[in-house]
Amino acid sequence: MTLAQLIENIRFEVVTGDINMDREIRTGYTSDLLSDAIANIEENSVWITMQRHINILGVAKLKDVVAVVIPRNLQVEQSVVDKAREEGIAILRGPQTAFEISALIYNALR
Repeated sequence: MTLAQLIENIRFEVVTGDINMDREIRTGYTSDLLSDAIANIEENSVWITMQRHINILGVAKLKDVVAVVIPRNLQVEQSVVDKAREEGIAILRGPQTAFEISALIYNALR
């Protein structure tokens, strides 16, 4: 499934614009602990996290994450959004909790 298909399926809000829309997603990972994410995220994943500071972009870039998904429509600072665009990292968000987003993505990828 491509990122564009996932967005259409779950109706996420795209925060960063048209980035990585054609990339294939293999799996997802949910964690708010950066060291855990570094140790466990697989390439071509979406990462669900409530963290919204600039360090998430370093983790996403290091692990070749397709998109970072922010739950509960939490706001992302413009400086983080701008840097994500510059680095080619998609940021999405939705009104659901991290638990609900994880389930939605899991079911969409099955």
